[in-house]
Amino acid sequence: MNYQNILTNTQDGIARITINRPSKLNALNIDTIAELHDAFKVANMDRNTKVIVLVGRGEKAFVAGADISEFANFSEEKGQQLAEKGQKLLFDFVDNLSTPVIAAINGFALGGGLELAMACHIRIASDNAKMGLPEVSLGVIPGYGGTQRLPQLVGKGRALEMIMTAGMIDAETAKNYGLVNHVVAQEALIPLAEKIANKIMRNSSVAIAKAIKAVNSGFEAGKNGYKTEVKQFGKSFGTSDFKEGTTAFLEKRTAQFLGE
Repeated sequence: MNYQNILTNTQDGIARITINRPSKLNALNIDTIAELHDAFKVANMDRNTKVIVLVGRGEKAFVAGADISEFANFSEEKGQQLAEKGQKLLFDFVDNLSTPVIAAINGFALGGGLELAMACHIRIASDNAKMGLPEVSLGVIPGYGGTQRLPQLVGKGRALEMIMTAGMIDAETAKNYGLVNHVVAQEALIPLAEKIANKIMRNSSVAIAKAIKAVNSGFEAGKNGYKTEVKQFGKSFGTSDFKEGTTAFLEKRTAQFLGE
């Protein structure tokens, strides 16, 4: 697929996906969502890709929201379809990806941009980053999972304050809230993402995929996270990585995981 709105690059097991609409502060439109879905799908299917890093082009914005011009005249039905399709195609898709995804928040992450970052498994931010869900200032609410993932990450009270005030928080506040794991200078953001990615890649990709599934199930309605954990724990015993990991431990050597 020839991408118009994103850039992709894979090197040493790390796939970097860059949202490339700097003139629009990397705002998400329907085409960009479709391209991101495809890029994540391709990276996830590539056995050589162990970690995905998502970033915005330039120094101002990760993703400064959705492209409002696309849906300003939508009806109730079309609005619901927009949220439903977007959640399925991108946000839930990323959340449930078996390959770890690190969001490198390099500036504004607002509305759909923050929702996309929250769908990623790990979030780090540059010290100039600003985050928020301003949708109620437009007479609408977050529609790409923001009302669900934000309370999970920062708690109900803080989430409701952020949503109802439509305000922005800075990177340090986001770190204190637990919304991001680390805050660094912008020039150190990608190196930090790669450092975390390299730590992840030392471990079993099969086990990591099972861990993602187990963690996510604890937040899904009707799912018992403990039962999922038990099931995925048991399944781990049937993998080549388990045999290699335990053998390497007993032989006091570094494990060489094949992701099988």
